[in-house]
Amino acid sequence: QVELVESGGGLVQAGGSLRLSCTASRLTFKPYTMGWFRRAPGKEREFVAFVSWMGRNTAYADSVKDRFTTSRDNAKNMLYLQMNSPQPEDTAVYYCAASPISTGTTQAETYDYWGRGTQVTVSS
Repeated sequence: QVELVESGGGLVQAGGSLRLSCTASRLTFKPYTMGWFRRAPGKEREFVAFVSWMGRNTAYADSVKDRFTTSRDNAKNMLYLQMNSPQPEDTAVYYCAASPISTGTTQAETYDYWGRGTQVTVSS
């Protein structure tokens, strides 16, 4: 059974930095686009970022562009989200997910596998 496990969440001050990681187990990691989504309290789940399977394509939500960077290490089956200068509005549960659309996709319904999420809280 495929398993995605996020880590690295926690409490961070606005303007600081935080790096989330996602470990993929029992997944043929390479052909999958890996994405990050988040759900803030009282809000719908939203796309944050993705990286295509060879790392050539990335995309970001406008709200995080130029502050967050996603990357992957296919040799280690790892996905990362570097969060620089987070703001209180970035407070949410962050999920990693895997999609068979290898060139990249922002649509949550195209992602087959999901982690359980890691809480990120940004204090002002």
